[in-house]
Amino acid sequence: MPPEIKAWDQNKVWDQKSMGWIKTIGLPCVLLVLLGLGSCRQESRGANRLAEDTAAAQQVDPNLTFNNITLEQPDEKGQTLWKVRAKQAVYTPDKQLAKVQSPSGELYQDGKPAYKIQAKEGEIRQDGNRIFLRGDVVATDVESGAVMRGNELEWRPKQDLMIVRGNLRGTHPKLILSANEGRVQRRQQRVELSGNIFAETRDEPKLKLQGEKMVWLMQQDRLVSDRPVQAQRIANNTQVTDQANGDTAEVLIGSRVATLRKNARVLTVDPPLLVTGNSLIWNLKRQTIEADQPVTVVHQQEQTTLTADRARMDLEPRVARFTGNVRAIGQRNDSDLASDTLVWTIPTQQLVAEGNVVYNQADPPATVRGPRAVGRLQNRTVVVSGGRVVTEIVPPNP
Repeated sequence: MPPEIKAWDQNKVWDQKSMGWIKTIGLPCVLLVLLGLGSCRQESRGANRLAEDTAAAQQVDPNLTFNNITLEQPDEKGQTLWKVRAKQAVYTPDKQLAKVQSPSGELYQDGKPAYKIQAKEGEIRQDGNRIFLRGDVVATDVESGAVMRGNELEWRPKQDLMIVRGNLRGTHPKLILSANEGRVQRRQQRVELSGNIFAETRDEPKLKLQGEKMVWLMQQDRLVSDRPVQAQRIANNTQVTDQANGDTAEVLIGSRVATLRKNARVLTVDPPLLVTGNSLIWNLKRQTIEADQPVTVVHQQEQTTLTADRARMDLEPRVARFTGNVRAIGQRNDSDLASDTLVWTIPTQQLVAEGNVVYNQADPPATVRGPRAVGRLQNRTVVVSGGRVVTEIVPPNP
């Protein structure tokens, strides 16, 4: 169904005698045009309403210009698809396209306003299936209050698709973002972002994300990406503390939990740890890092490396727990310890290992086995105990 055009033009009126348009000043003209071939009705103070004359209207120049115009488009059920007001509209000779200046209005879904829009200029096709807006585009989601700004906007109502291109900036009660392009499917609550993406949560602690492709599943409160993503923890609104990245990522926005997979790594400032693996779950609110696959943790200052099948690091009390094929290596003193489980108190560097413990040191050479061990690798003071045997290894005096 073609768009219905309601226009008010104070510069032209239809002259019934000459069957043409004439210029006038101060005499309002109300036009109702369908498919560019409708009828024109002139009303003025003290004048009778002119009868609609379809045959005369067909002689109108196809290059029609309307000022202060309102365009509406219904769907097959008669529900409004969109309503656009413009300062001026100019139709092309084939009547297939209307170019509008300073457009503003509403985009509808199921007969209800979905977005409020505005721009510097735009184009509206006769079939009503597409609207193009350009220049300082603003689209506001009526329900959520989310706002998207950009250089261009394309609305495809039948596909439930709004595309914002060029210098996209978006604000939402939970998220601030920017990208080269955003494709919004409102019914699915899905936003596909591409190109130079920056996304930042609003609530503390803030999580900032960078990447080239992300999908925002709004109803699920998730951001997902099958491309490399970099994540940063922001303190005091500006200070970058911990950082992370992975070849793929999934982020729960509300709880600020980032799951990084494939070549994942998290670098923390306090304590100074580098955590690497193929599956890391970083919880910014609880200050934890969990690994459900083999993981490596390096304390760079103490030159200590720990590996295990699984691990959990509590960064606030600074305690790490490792499970399965655990190995702790002290590079300074060439010592290492293997066990089934291990608890590492990071500030004191104390290790508590249990299950099939094997401790090795190079100087003096020694190997001790037992069910349990407590000590520190840095000064090679490790006590291995269990059953009736207790072995203490103390480095010789210098």
